[in-house]
Amino acid sequence: MLIGEVARRSGVSARMLRHYDSLGLVRPSGRTGSGYREYSGDDIRRIFHIESLRSLGLSLRDVGRALDDSGFEPSELVDDLIRRTRERIADETALLTRLRRIGAAEPADWENVLQIVGLLQSLGSKSAGTRQRAALSAVGEVPVEVLAEAALREADPHVAGALRWALARSGGDGPALLAEGLDATAAEVRTRAVRSLAEIPGDEATALLRDALGHTDVVVRGYAALALGARGVADAVPTLVDMVVGEADDVDAADVLGTLARRPALADRIAVLLVERLEGGTLEASARRRLAQALADVPGETASAALEGLSHDDDRAVALTAAYVLRIRAGDLSTP
Repeated sequence: MLIGEVARRSGVSARMLRHYDSLGLVRPSGRTGSGYREYSGDDIRRIFHIESLRSLGLSLRDVGRALDDSGFEPSELVDDLIRRTRERIADETALLTRLRRIGAAEPADWENVLQIVGLLQSLGSKSAGTRQRAALSAVGEVPVEVLAEAALREADPHVAGALRWALARSGGDGPALLAEGLDATAAEVRTRAVRSLAEIPGDEATALLRDALGHTDVVVRGYAALALGARGVADAVPTLVDMVVGEADDVDAADVLGTLARRPALADRIAVLLVERLEGGTLEASARRRLAQALADVPGETASAALEGLSHDDDRAVALTAAYVLRIRAGDLSTP
């Protein structure tokens, strides 16, 4: 069969058949009486083998090895094809994501498109300074989804702070997108999610932080409690008390409890919870000292009575701390 007929029947162009011939992949094995090269049945079967292998993504070099190298290992080639296919899919997915983000930003013209593309590239830069500048410029320029994803993956504390600032001013679906990060496998991602939520104002973020008080991750619970306490949410009180006892951001937790205790309706509740922790079991001296310090800013007789008891504690440091707090509450700062 001559090259034109082979091309017509196989769907492989005559030009590509000549290329195969030049590479030694398929060389016509016969000749006509006029001297033209003629493809045999075996040659045509080899052409179809080549096309089948190419459809899997093999290069012509790999096709030749697969057909002619007796020591060729198909499994290695398949593994390599899987790897390259995954890389290609990842690249194409990244491109699709970028295009969707550009579309979501509703660019007005090509200049706007180029600006958005530049910001997206800067947010993914290896330079922390470049990422930080991009975050500070991104409010209203890129979809909030972009900022949320960047905040969840950002390890640099300065860039992370800039991204949280941008998210707090972007509105939209930011809280819901960050809430997805609370279920991440990586602890650092969960921490970034709750810290970002803590800086977003509004009822939606507050509701998500309330839910986070029941999270299995103690760090997430702690950040949520501090943020809620600063917003005046009483639900945070038990977790804040736990933080004081457990020495997890205990100073910040005690400060927030003190602020909440300025509300008469909460002061006694906070004092009772702190006293219950003192009476509920044997605490180390360091924990009793932290509780004494936390009681300092809680008004009322319940707190004062607890401090009076602690002023006689067997541990000298606890007793001195409680006695000092009592003198402050009485307005007596003279040297004992």
